[in-house]
Amino acid sequence: MNILVLGGGGREHSLAWAVKQNPKCDRLVVAPGNAGIAEIAECASFDINDGGQVVNFAEENAIDFVIIGPEAPLAAGVADRLRDAGIAVFGPGREAARLEASKSFTKEICDAAGVPTARWARFDAPQPAKDHIRARGAPIVVKADGLAAGKGVIVAMDEATALAAVDEMFSGAFGDAGAEVVIEEFMEGEEASFFVLCDGENVLPIGTAQDHKRVGEGDTGPNTGGMGAYSPAPVLDGEVAQRALERIIRPTVAEMARRGTPYQGVLYAGLMIRDGEPRLVEYNVRFGDPEAQVLMMRLGAQALDLMQACAEGRLAEARVNWAEDHAITVVMAAKGYPGAYEKGSEIRGLEALPKDSRNMVFHAGTARTDGRLVAAGGRVLNVTARGDTLAEARDRAYAMVDAIDWPEGFCRRDIGWRVLG
Repeated sequence: MNILVLGGGGREHSLAWAVKQNPKCDRLVVAPGNAGIAEIAECASFDINDGGQVVNFAEENAIDFVIIGPEAPLAAGVADRLRDAGIAVFGPGREAARLEASKSFTKEICDAAGVPTARWARFDAPQPAKDHIRARGAPIVVKADGLAAGKGVIVAMDEATALAAVDEMFSGAFGDAGAEVVIEEFMEGEEASFFVLCDGENVLPIGTAQDHKRVGEGDTGPNTGGMGAYSPAPVLDGEVAQRALERIIRPTVAEMARRGTPYQGVLYAGLMIRDGEPRLVEYNVRFGDPEAQVLMMRLGAQALDLMQACAEGRLAEARVNWAEDHAITVVMAAKGYPGAYEKGSEIRGLEALPKDSRNMVFHAGTARTDGRLVAAGGRVLNVTARGDTLAEARDRAYAMVDAIDWPEGFCRRDIGWRVLG
């Protein structure tokens, strides 16, 4: 098979790495890719948010299967264009992708399907939003309605922070994503991520994870795109996962099908769990980043088979073969992230690190300049390891972190602390 993966971050590096292990994969192309991806696949350059360009590339290169990594191409309808052209694709169409592209749309689906989630209200002007916050009080959650690269959510523990968040969003800090805001009740509990594949009708759970969104140790400081993750998530045990499946996932998928927009792809449910009861925080319509890195480490080559079964409507016959193991990923970011940071600093020492099914450094924001590996983003490396226990996986990952020579980078040293202490 000739396979095209769209995207250029750590998520896509891990997807490409898993796909590459499957003997079905004859040729692997990633667009745009990054310096790490270039070591295992061909990299191509075109606008991945333009369905016409994606279809043209796929047809000219005899691509058999397209895997869409980021949310933006999905929201832009790239999967629809590929399906219309008769090209197999993993990822939901534009209408189904609204589950991530619009917070208010998701809330409407939840209300229609009876899915347990936070109470909410939508606003298209700052003053009514502020009046609502003053009436409700804090803590409270303020969200940009649209896509904001994982950063458009402010968990405000006091009223002043919530009011400032409203001003920030309506002032254009998150672009068009903040043209409307959704304000939600603050839910207490432990947050975890539940990943399922959907083929429009059938649902197949493929893993759980927990990530660390805040930049500082002990989960302090501003939210980021994610500073690390581990899998599986102990709080999402079999019983809780079954509740989430029956009360949240299946009703959502049924409601989407009822509306004539069946969901096909990976559905990533962010859940808040309290006393064993899950409530939906939000949906994402693609693999999480950095959660994909730990899931792909644990799934390996079968990931391609599962994604194919999903795209072809064969999930009812698919099975996930899980090893009884754990994986952890530590994000190394450029100093200053998630605020202002510098690009171009050199990263050394990766050549000496292992690259196998238990130890991998996935590249998120890297480039090659005059033969040197340099930082080209905020989140730059995902240092990832598997182990028989989470503690073993953590020790492997941090041993690799310590072997990387990059003074301009930093990481959290407490990934997995909820479990490991």
